[in-house]
Amino acid sequence: MTEKFERHRQPWKTEEVQKLHQLAAKGMSLKAIAKALTRSEESTKDRARADGLKVSKLR
Repeated sequence: MTEKFERHRQPWKTEEVQKLHQLAAKGMSLKAIAKALTRSEESTKDRARADGLKVSKLR
């Protein structure tokens, strides 16, 4: 699984942060949220942690 992210190290836009908050509130998995935002899982996890959000992982 070698997905390339063309948006490497791009700053977060307000719309992306709002969508992250919405998807996290719905209880979506980290992988699904990252894919919806076209961001890496690591980037999504870091931003969620910085905003104090709880993001579930698929088990």
